[in-house]
Amino acid sequence: MRHPPRSVVLLVSAAAALLGSAVAPVVTASGATPACTVEYTVSNQWDTGFQGDVKVTNNAAAASSWSLTFDFANGQKVTQGWNAKWSQSGTAVTAANESWNGALASGASLSLGFLGSWSGTNAVPVSFKLNGATCNADAEPTTTASPTGEPTDPPGGGGGDGTAPELSVSGNKLVDSTGATRRLLGVNRSGGEFMCVQGYGFFDGPVDDASVAAIADWDANTVRIPLNEECWLGLSNIKPEYAGDNYIAAVKDLVAKVEAHGMTPVVELHWSYGQYTGNSAGCSDVHATCQKPMPDAQYSPAFWSSVAGAFKDDRAVAFDLFNEPYPDRATSTTTQAWQCWRDGGTCPGIGYEVAGMQDLVDSVRATGARNLILAGGIAYSNDLSQWLTYKPTDPTGNLVAAYHLYNFNTCATEACWNSTIAPVAAQVPLVAGEIGENTCSHAFVDQAMKWFDDRGISYLGWTWNTWDCSSGPSLISDYDGTPTSYGIGLRDHLRALNG
Repeated sequence: MRHPPRSVVLLVSAAAALLGSAVAPVVTASGATPACTVEYTVSNQWDTGFQGDVKVTNNAAAASSWSLTFDFANGQKVTQGWNAKWSQSGTAVTAANESWNGALASGASLSLGFLGSWSGTNAVPVSFKLNGATCNADAEPTTTASPTGEPTDPPGGGGGDGTAPELSVSGNKLVDSTGATRRLLGVNRSGGEFMCVQGYGFFDGPVDDASVAAIADWDANTVRIPLNEECWLGLSNIKPEYAGDNYIAAVKDLVAKVEAHGMTPVVELHWSYGQYTGNSAGCSDVHATCQKPMPDAQYSPAFWSSVAGAFKDDRAVAFDLFNEPYPDRATSTTTQAWQCWRDGGTCPGIGYEVAGMQDLVDSVRATGARNLILAGGIAYSNDLSQWLTYKPTDPTGNLVAAYHLYNFNTCATEACWNSTIAPVAAQVPLVAGEIGENTCSHAFVDQAMKWFDDRGISYLGWTWNTWDCSSGPSLISDYDGTPTSYGIGLRDHLRALNG
């Protein structure tokens, strides 16, 4: 989906949280409610650095300003942070309110975060104070890191022992290693495509085990993970802490968590390099800051060579080549658009050298990877009318047609689906990698899911993020899996399928 700039949405979400996201108070061992409650999470960690997320709830009287303090025990250092003014003196860390988020109502929660450095041991802080009052009194703070800094399951977390299936193509079906037919049914987890290039982090919201377990609790079996090629490749315009090996490690960690709950991870190239200012341009930036009409020949093949090399020994991971191609908006004829889609090169209306779907398939297979590959059509993956005609050659036979469907798309009626989608689904497996509607309800996706179910087609809801529905279809209002009115449709449908 062509979503709005997340830098704006992040500020709106943060402001909403500060204005009163009430949570149930923590009762201490003595039965009293502490003045404040802190949840400290190490959401990502690499050789010398880590990302810390802090959620603090004010259980006392309302305050016009706030200051949270805690101590590190092993020489960790805060290098930068967000949603607070971060400072450190020796081992003592202070996070004070910004000018725009000083008001903290009783029962309200704050979501803060920072990047830090560590060496040897990364023990979690054990004592927090909000405006001088001790938090989590008579109780240990909730954490998702062990005293050695290694991630562990939070209290009540999923910690699943499932096994994600190795999938392959058999006719127009997906099958596992036993030959049983499978469908990919689940959600998108947006964030990996924009947070790094905007300089905020790796993902939007928590990606700890509890948040992944919440997805599995909807009876989802698949999580699609959008990525950014510049962040993966570690190009110079990306902050080093979010680039290259650090970004790759964060993606691998999320993939492992998804698989640990028996779900299929689909890693996908969402934002890519190349300057495009033509019809329907999402941005004028040459860098990977928005959806481009096609992958670029300069970096996209290298991206897929690297990604495939990273996951070729894990056949449970599927590869989605490119989010939403739209060469049809740049070229003058549909034939030119489909030729550009498959063959790349110099495409009419696109100012950079294009990597076609065949180029990307070849890049993946050259590594020896036999993983499942998804290829979306033109018109933002909403047009598959000539997908079979221009189908790339895959020597392994594990190529799948990908389709995106929203209520505002051109092909959003059963008549269109019957004439253009059903013929493709009769020949090859079809995965609707994004479905959704912008009505904050689920009448349209209910209709679409029934049509897909009747034909054995896979589908993934957009998106498992806590955005306001006015900025795009958001399935949840909290990462514990609390659904929006739109998300209720997908959640209840998935549960009914397995009921």
